[in-house]
Amino acid sequence: MSPFRGSVPFTDEWEHFRLERADGVTTVTFDRPDNLNALTFEAYADLRDLLTELPHRGDTRVLVLRGAGRAFCSGGDVNEIIGETLRMRPDELLEFTRMTGEVIKGMRECPIPIVVALNGMAAGAGSVIALAADFRIAAESARFAFLFTKVGLSGADMGSAYLLPRLVGLGRATQLLMLGDTVPAAEAERYGLVSELVPDDELDAAVDRLATRLATGPHQGYALTKELLTRELDMSLSSALELEAVTQALLMKTDDYREFHAAFNAKRKPDWQGR
Repeated sequence: MSPFRGSVPFTDEWEHFRLERADGVTTVTFDRPDNLNALTFEAYADLRDLLTELPHRGDTRVLVLRGAGRAFCSGGDVNEIIGETLRMRPDELLEFTRMTGEVIKGMRECPIPIVVALNGMAAGAGSVIALAADFRIAAESARFAFLFTKVGLSGADMGSAYLLPRLVGLGRATQLLMLGDTVPAAEAERYGLVSELVPDDELDAAVDRLATRLATGPHQGYALTKELLTRELDMSLSSALELEAVTQALLMKTDDYREFHAAFNAKRKPDWQGR
């Protein structure tokens, strides 16, 4: 937990998704299964605020995002968002589109590893949220669809045109974002969009296994690895080398680095404390 706290208390209840905490793992479940977990304005805002708060709480080493029922997330709700945007002023629309981008920015800048459990459809905003995670564990029945052009919008939304080419290459990203076709999980794995592909009945076990590994591992090292992966996307080689050199020198003064050495010589597993 950050030693620097202001007047604003931590949030005890989140109204627009289900949240559970156990053993350093915070699990957020999009919980509108009858709507394929379509997002509302309020769900976007809650997710944005959660990502800002989590690093300060001190109780979360891994964030898992998942969907209830037969889908991960089908994107923005057709009536509650698309229908409403037809009646909004340009300044209100810009506030909304900036908020969706803040969710993705928050995911990439949050020092906590983020794992997405993909069951069924990840479409529109759901596909970009999955894209912005650090790990995407997909059931064989999962599907992706960056379908923004199919509703008459740009395929470049919520940072997708920044993140996707860096993951799958410009040519494949052009195909996915421009055409908006649905991509089965096995094909998405070949593209490099899926971290791990598992049978449907093994999805929960695979996600739990990875989340436990991350929660019990050297989370300070994980956090800085994530930060540098994000920062170095737009750096020159010389700048990246200097940033990595400074980061490693600082980490060599941590208790965790000393703990590894002690554990190695004592022939035991390290007890990572994040200090």
